[in-house]
Amino acid sequence: MSDRVDVAVLGATGSVGQRFIQLLEGHPWFRVAEVVASERSAGRRYGEACDWRVSAGPPAEAADLRVQQFEEPIHSSVVFSALPGGIAGEIETRLAGEGKRVFTNARDTRMDPDVPLMIPEVNPDHVAVIHSQRRRRGWKDGFIVANPNCSTIHLVLALKPIWDAFGIEQAMVTTLQAASGAGYPGVPSMDLIDNVVPYIGGEEEKVESETRKLLGGYGDDGFRYAGLTVSAQCTRVPVRDGHTETVSLKLGRSASPEAVAEVLAAFRARPQELDLPSAPVHPIVVRAQPDRPQPILDRDVERGMASVVGRIRPCNIFDVRFVVLGHNTIRGAAGASILNAELLKQEGYLN
Repeated sequence: MSDRVDVAVLGATGSVGQRFIQLLEGHPWFRVAEVVASERSAGRRYGEACDWRVSAGPPAEAADLRVQQFEEPIHSSVVFSALPGGIAGEIETRLAGEGKRVFTNARDTRMDPDVPLMIPEVNPDHVAVIHSQRRRRGWKDGFIVANPNCSTIHLVLALKPIWDAFGIEQAMVTTLQAASGAGYPGVPSMDLIDNVVPYIGGEEEKVESETRKLLGGYGDDGFRYAGLTVSAQCTRVPVRDGHTETVSLKLGRSASPEAVAEVLAAFRARPQELDLPSAPVHPIVVRAQPDRPQPILDRDVERGMASVVGRIRPCNIFDVRFVVLGHNTIRGAAGASILNAELLKQEGYLN
């Protein structure tokens, strides 16, 4: 464990930052060496500064760390960013310019033409854009790698094997997103209890555009977006953790629900081949029960790192429809960035 890579967590006191700290406890490859947060928390012990809410208490190895301000030098070579969108881009770009390997959960750089937006099971080849990112920006060692929106990740994990096996021409998705996706304290209880909020700012646009970048290719001329049409409607529901999504697909060629279920259940990819520490053994878990998946029953499958698919059946308008569920702050956020870092370590980008 002594040869673990030192990492810094930006926005360490927030909801996603806490997930980073929790998931990195005892990690075989990474060690939390620095925690960075706003001026309000700076200078205090992490265990005192953080209103910890993801388990009984913060890991001991992180609790005693002094919280740093964003202006202080960061010595770790790897940075996990849980910064909110709007302020993340400037800080992350500065750190990458200083030689840091930045893995971000923020939206700011996801759609940049030289930033890989990655799900390791879906588009591990997109990592090659790091070379042109460095050339274009004049960076020697640093880079930025982004993970997608929390809803997009679970949707695209489920789409990938279908896309490869049958093709997809059109996709319609409605999300039922958990309260924790809005951070803490998130949506006021009087707005969410006994209610569904049919609007999450910018969310539909993210799902629609990020899906096409993830399923597309990459070459010398940059990213080639996938040729499918995505229509998304995003809602907030009174669930603590776990985003549920109902999906209808028009396929490139006909396939029965049984054939779709088979390719989903059999799906394995690069993280499973490499046996990465955070990789789920089964990235997609198929449920046969007529009333599954459900957040309270299925969000923690594969330590929260899998997408759970059920109710695969014919669609009266398109070809096939199903329900997909995934943990939004684990695989949908912090766990996604950690898995990206594990992949890049194995591929030699953290040397």
